[in-house]
Order: sequence, then C-alpha cells, then structure tokens
Amino acid sequence: MSTLLYRLGRTAFRHRFRFLAGWLLLLLLAGGGLAAFGSHLDSEATIPGSQSQQGIDLLERSLPEATGVTAQLVFAAPPGTTIDDPAHRARIQSTVREAAAAPQVAEATDPFRTGTVSADRRTALAQVLYPIKRDVLEDSSVTALEDVAAAARLGGLRAEVGGTVYSTAGMHLGIGEVIGLVVAVIVLVVTFGSLLAAGLTLTTAITGLVIGLLGLMLVSNIATVSDTAPSLALMVGLAVSIDYALFIGSRHRTQLTDGMGAEESAARATATAGGAVVFAGLTVVIALAGLAVVGIPFLTVMGLAAALTVLMAVAAAITLLPALLGLAGERLRPKSRARIARPQRVGAGGLRWARLVTRRPLLTIPVVLLALGAMALPALKLDLAMPDNGTADPASTQRKAYDLISDAFGPGNNGRLLVLVHTRRGDPVRAAAQIGNGLDLPGVVSISDPEPGTDGRTAVLNLVPEQGPRTQATQRLVRDIRARTHALGAAAGAQVLVTGSTPAAIDVSDRLRDSLAPFTAIVVGLSLLLLLLVFRSVLVPVKAAAGFLLSAGAAFGAVVAVFQWGWLAEAFGVATTGPVFSFMPIVVIAVLFGLAMDYQVFLVSRIREEHVSTGRPREAVLTGSRHTTRVITAAALIMFAVFAGFVTTDDLTLKPIALGLAAGILADALLVRMTLIPAVLTLTGHSAWWLPRWVGRLLPDLDIEGAALTARPRARPPSMLPNGTSNGSRSTPTSGSSTW
Repeated sequence: MSTLLYRLGRTAFRHRFRFLAGWLLLLLLAGGGLAAFGSHLDSEATIPGSQSQQGIDLLERSLPEATGVTAQLVFAAPPGTTIDDPAHRARIQSTVREAAAAPQVAEATDPFRTGTVSADRRTALAQVLYPIKRDVLEDSSVTALEDVAAAARLGGLRAEVGGTVYSTAGMHLGIGEVIGLVVAVIVLVVTFGSLLAAGLTLTTAITGLVIGLLGLMLVSNIATVSDTAPSLALMVGLAVSIDYALFIGSRHRTQLTDGMGAEESAARATATAGGAVVFAGLTVVIALAGLAVVGIPFLTVMGLAAALTVLMAVAAAITLLPALLGLAGERLRPKSRARIARPQRVGAGGLRWARLVTRRPLLTIPVVLLALGAMALPALKLDLAMPDNGTADPASTQRKAYDLISDAFGPGNNGRLLVLVHTRRGDPVRAAAQIGNGLDLPGVVSISDPEPGTDGRTAVLNLVPEQGPRTQATQRLVRDIRARTHALGAAAGAQVLVTGSTPAAIDVSDRLRDSLAPFTAIVVGLSLLLLLLVFRSVLVPVKAAAGFLLSAGAAFGAVVAVFQWGWLAEAFGVATTGPVFSFMPIVVIAVLFGLAMDYQVFLVSRIREEHVSTGRPREAVLTGSRHTTRVITAAALIMFAVFAGFVTTDDLTLKPIALGLAAGILADALLVRMTLIPAVLTLTGHSAWWLPRWVGRLLPDLDIEGAALTARPRARPPSMLPNGTSNGSRSTPTSGSSTW
C-alpha cells in the first residue's frame, strides 16, 4: 500500500495543475448538477417487517386519507371566558374555514361539529388534513397555516398549530457550527505555525466535503435519501476531512523541517500518513455501512450518506492535498527561527506526558479505568424513544399545541393508536366493534366507533391511551394490546394490526434496542480483525477494542446526564428532558468506532515502528508519543469543536448524537489513546507485539508504516545539496529511513 500511495503522492505533486483542474471540474459538475436538477429529500421512515409498517401499508390501500400528514389547530379561550362566547366561536369557525382553503389542505374539521371540545369548554381542537406525505408538503403551506392561526389571536383567543406537519429533521447551519469551524481553523494555525499550511489543509477538507454533500443531494433524485442524512454527513464529513488533511500535512511539514525535499516529502507523507488515512477512512466507511444490518432503510441511508462524505475526504487527502503541496513548494518549509523548526521543542509536551503516564503504569491504568467507568455510569439508565412535538422547544407553536392538548384532553390524545381490522369476508365494521369491546384495558381512555375503509374489508378504531406517546406506560399498553389482538382477531375472523405514529415509534425503538448488542459485536469484531492485520499483534487489537468500548460508554453517559437527567441542560439548549432519540446509540457507535481507530493507527503504528527498530518497549512508547501527541491532540480538538458546534442545533435527531460524539472523542483521544494505551503497552512490554508464527504467515503485510520505503533515498532540498548547487526538487539523493 505504501508504495502505491508513494507513487500517487509524487504524481499529484508533479502534475499538480492537472489534479487541481480535475477537482475543480468535479466541483463544477456537482454544483451545476444540483442547480439543474435540485434535490428530493424524503422525510418518511419505514420499518420493514414490523406490525406498524404492515398496518400503514394496508391503510394506504384501504383508507389513504388516514396516512396523510395532519395538522392540529388548538384554540384556547382567555381566562374567565369559554370558547362558547359568540365572538370566540365565530372566530374559531372563521379560522377553520380559512384553514380549509389554505394551500394543499384537503379538509379542516369544525370542533363544534366533531365535539372535540374540552370538558371545561375552554379549549377546542380542529384537525387539518393533507392528503399527502410529509416529504411532499411544502414549507410554505405550513407557514400559511401558521399565519391563519396568528390572525385568530388578534381577538385575544389563543391559537397554536401542531401535528405531524412538523418534522424534527433537516440540515440546518447555525452560529454553533460556524464557531466550531473557526475553532478548527485556530487549532490548525497553532498546530502548523503557518497560515499557508492551515489554509491548504482547510481547502482540501472543504473541497472534499462540498463535493460529497453536492453528490448526496444529486443522488436524492434517483434514490431515497432521508432528510436527516445530509446533517449527519455534514457533521461527520467536516470532522474527518479536516483531520485527514491535518495528518498528512503535519507529516509533510515535519519532514520538511528535517531537511527532506518538498517532492519527496509530499510523496512520503502520502505513503505513510496517507496509508493510515486510507485505513482509518475505510474503518469509518465500513462501520457506517454496517448500519444496514439493523434493517431500517432510514438508518441505512444515513450511514451510507455519511460514508460517501468520508470517502470524498480520503480521496481529497491523498490526491488534492499533494497537488496543493506541490503548488506551495518550498514556502511550506519552516523558517529557521520558527518554533516548529527547533528539534528540541518538537513533541516536547507529548514526551513529558508520555513519561508521566508510563512511569507508574500500575497506577495510571486503574485511575483511567475508574475515570472512564464513572463517566459511563449514567449509561446504565439509557432510555430510548423517538422524538415528537413534546420534545420541541417550549417556545415553538407545535410544543404549545402539544401542551394545550395534553392539559385539556389528556396526554394520550397526542399519541393515539390506530387499530386496523381487515376481514376476508363478513362485515369489517361489526368485526372492529367486537374487537374494540375486547380492548377495554387499564390505561385506555376511549375507543372510537369503527371507521370503514374504501375497500369494504377494512375498518379502523382510534384508541386513546391514558399516558403520553413516549412514556413506558404507553409502550406497555401497545404490547398488551398486541398480545390480545391475535385471539380477538381469530374470534372475529379478521386480521388485527396496531399501527400509527406512536406504535411505529415504539417499533423503531425496539428494533434499534435489539440490534445494539449484535451491531456492537460486529463493530468490535471488525476492529479486532483490522487491527490484527495492521499491527500483526494479538494484544494490541484487544486493547484497542476494549478502549473503544470504554469511550462509547463515556459518550452514552454524557448523553444520559444531559438529555435524561438534565445536567447542564440549559447550557446545552436542551428544553425538555426525557428518553433519548432511539438512533443515537447505534449511530454514535458506528461513527466513534471509525474515529477512534484514527488515533489508534497514528499512535500505535509509530510506536510499533520504533519497537521494531530499537527493540526497547518503553523507549518506543516515549518516541511514538513524542511524534504523535501534538497532532492527535489537534485532531481531537478539531473534532470536538465540530461536534460541539452541532450540539447547538435545534434538530433533536442530531443534537444528542453530536453531544455523544463530542464527549466520546475527548474521552477516546485524551484518556484512552494518549494515556491508557501508552501505559498498557509499557506494562506489557515485548508481549504486546506477540503473534503466533503460523498466524503471521497467513496474514498479508499491509505496510501501513511505510517499511517498504526505507530503502528509498531521501532527497534534500536544493539549498542543502553538499556542493551548494540546485537542480529543483529532484535533487541528488542521500540515504535515510522514513520516520513516522
């Protein structure tokens, strides 16, 4: 691998203008394609094989209006009055008529005719029906309905809009993400000590990210792409693209400091650091693509979308960056007075830290394990659920509508259950009525009369639970009802399916919860295999996998503490505490695994190189830490800044994922890779690199460290030729070995 990447890096350096033109053309094609064809993101989430999805599919054929998106107009009379006051009643009815004439609306129900008025006559609920799916609903249509509600408030009446017209997903950029990017730029400038080097790194990262996102938006025209996918792709792609360019650029600048020629340095940086980037990128891609094993298309698309941006980040780092390095040439070589050019200062902080943590490894290891265990302790209370309007910002109209409905009609009215009765012969309405009588269970407030479908074989019951949709009580109620429906359906000669948004959310959470353990086992098993191939050691992969699990535990612990327990909730902009978004654990595991392997490869491969060269375990740990601590710290700070920036988003699907990744990255980089791993490698000594000979003969040699390049000459820059002459970057070679 190192030889191939060496040639690629040298070719990109020499033919820099061709490579730059190629990337520019790709950018123009992607941007032009998006301008010409636009994008089509899908907000619909399906759960193949689940009872709720079977019910939704049947409803689309027999009662299609029941599967359309719905809005709720909630009216509340001022204190001391009721909605029966003539002025309030007239305004409510006028508002309902205006809502019925709003864009894309099929029907708006009059609450005085349907009887959806609270017992105290102070609150009324009107349903606004759209005969379309959420992804077809225009944002302007929702705005128009909000304007109708705003006009109703002029007479002192309170009017709010809720319902499924509101989506918690979408790609949003705010001040937090901008601040995160600014912090990343500052870290790059401090790390390189050069605005030019930082600029080239950032240019590489942004180019790969933008092309990846544009490509994703174009793909949405020919394949189903969920509207949450771009947000995750942006967050992950931005973090890894900067880090990958940083790893290669930092290696190049260090080699220039040692006197290596610019062309040779760019080629070797691509071969060594670039090899680690390729490996690390592939681990992220494989982990993200592994989300497909869960069997939820929505989650699969999220993983594949993020994997696309990671692939573009890797491609840009090993092709675009060497071309940019060729464009910069000798201008990237540190001046003699620059801090980075002083050998005694390079890696001094990392060396001091490595000496501290390896001096007494038997003390360092338990202290770190206790710290990580304490961080992971809240994760034992992790509770998962899908977000709804009850988790929205309390200042938003959908949250106000949700709370008004809960207070006036009971919390269960925000999470009604649909009981679908389908008969092969006989009257479906009679069968549904018979089944409804058998569902009078504790926790059920009311069951509606059967509503017949258009096919003559289907009827629907609306069941109102006592508790809200995200409570444990409602989840138990759904399971209890499903446990009874088989016998009730057999007695009535019908198939019975419990469906709707609340059962669908429960099915998603259950499937994700059941998939978490096997998915984690797949990811950890994959890490063991890949690290065995890279490091040719039995113990190193085991330590790496154990460290990853500790980091994941710390990430989940932080999410539970903030989103469930409310610790620092106000500081993180968490308006409502409660169950965590169901997709969070499995997405965090997939992303964190790949990112953790970045640090593992860059640190341990350098240590292994020194151990092979010197045969002294502790000295190898110290030298490897000295050369990698600075860049790993910078990379971790950049990733933390990017993820922390996304914590400020209002997207409730992305917010806990961003916080989990930010906490996990800090824990993994600072506590696991830079503290625990050096201490463990020092304690285990030579045995850390033990591998049975028969296994070694079977494994391919991936050569991530660039051992095949040690026989290659290292060209000096023109100013360093022994005779003082210059012949460009292809100067007379001198012998030497590659350093990591």
